[in-house]
Order: sequence, then C-alpha cells, then structure tokens
Amino acid sequence: MIALISGFEPGEFWERLARCGERILLLDYDGTLAPFRVERDKAVPYAGIREILNEIMESEQCRIVIVSGRWTKDLLPLLGLKRRPEIWGSHGIERLFPDGRYETVKLDKSIINALARVDSWAEDEQLQDRCERKPGSVAFHWRGLDRAQTDGLRSKVMKEWSDIATEAGLMLYEFDGGIELRAPIRNKGDAVSTILSEAAPEGAVTAYLGDDLTDEDAFRAIKGKGIGVLVRKERRETEADLWLKPPEELLEFLKNWARASM
Repeated sequence: MIALISGFEPGEFWERLARCGERILLLDYDGTLAPFRVERDKAVPYAGIREILNEIMESEQCRIVIVSGRWTKDLLPLLGLKRRPEIWGSHGIERLFPDGRYETVKLDKSIINALARVDSWAEDEQLQDRCERKPGSVAFHWRGLDRAQTDGLRSKVMKEWSDIATEAGLMLYEFDGGIELRAPIRNKGDAVSTILSEAAPEGAVTAYLGDDLTDEDAFRAIKGKGIGVLVRKERRETEADLWLKPPEELLEFLKNWARASM
C-alpha cells in the first residue's frame, strides 16, 4: 500500500476500523473490482474478490455499496455475490437497495430525446455495438482498437455528440477507453454524499475505492470523512489518499478490511 498524503497511518486506520460501530465500504466496479474487458459483459471480478466480499457481507458488520457507471441491470449478473449489495448505478442516477427497492431520477423529455438522437446516429453509423445505453447517458467505447482507429472514432463521436450536448444541456466526460454523453444531474460524489449523510451521527469509518476520472467526484466527497483509494496499475494525479495496484494490493486491502470487521 502506498500513501499519497502525509499523515495517513494505515495501522491506525485498521485499529479505528476494528473499534468503530459502523463501517461503510464503497466500491467502483470496472477497473477497480474487475479488470477492463473489450467484451463488457464478460468483465467479472478479479479472482478472490467475490469470496472476500461475500465474507464481509455475511459478517453483517459492514455496509457494502457498489457505485458504478454501469446500468444496475447489467452489473448484477457480473457481481455474482451470494447476497445483493446496495448499488448506485449510472453514476448515481439509479439506486438499487438490497431488498430490491429501486429509485431513479426522472429525466426531462429533452434529455430523453437527445439520447434517442445518439442511438439513431450510432445505428446509422453502424456503431451501436460500441455504444452502451444507460439511464441518463450513452457511453461510447473504443477499448481494443489501435491508436489510429481510436483517434478516428473519437473525432467522429466528438463532432456529432458535441452538438447534441450543447443543444440539450448534456456534458461530455472522457474515461479510460471511451467517452460518455451524460445528463449532469448526478455523479458518484452525490451518491457518496448521500450515503455518508445516512451514517450514524457519531460517524462511520468509510472508504471509497475507484480507478477512473469519474471517481474523482467520489474522492472529493469523502475527503475528510473517510479515505479515498485509487486502484489502478499506474499512478496518476488524484484526490485519493492511497494508491493500490490491482489485484494483489487490492486483495490485501479487502482482506485487512474483512479481518477488522469481524
């Protein structure tokens, strides 16, 4: 484990986690719990992740929340956990509770129409297999292509989507392996802030693990209230407090969390 800020003491953190009455573990999915795959429906967690998360959930001493850019219905079969965790999908637009209750933000008609235009464009360009439709957004993936192909597609997408974004008040966000046209109504930081507001008044020990630029909102939201953990092979500028290389250091962190939660 590599500390990114001065003053952070891993040993002290684990001791505090073991003593506390409430623990909240917030986890991004793609790039954090699971390696990126060109075939997005085959992006299963790293070996050993499911077992550790099942152990933590079975102890009932920790609230586990998945905060993902994926549509919840696409994420559930990939998780493959024994019990359903709480899931915030589509960057916080959806909330699926462990008991099956489901909440989502109502979208303006202008947003729905704009996303429908993107769908039509992708079909006309025969690029629908690279588009991922979600509530409130459409993501375009170019992972697996060479540099020339990526540059060409990025230019084409930006040209078309920029106009749609301007007209409908949407935003373009780049992520590892693609770009997303999204309604700026919720982000992962909003999900984290809501979860933290639901914690006990005396506070909980919390951590958010993520890898992508979209996770920076969550790192900022948890700053000073818990720890942000960057999970990726290469270090980059981040608001996170720690940097872990997956899968070995990620597994070590989760095992330590499980031990402290028993």
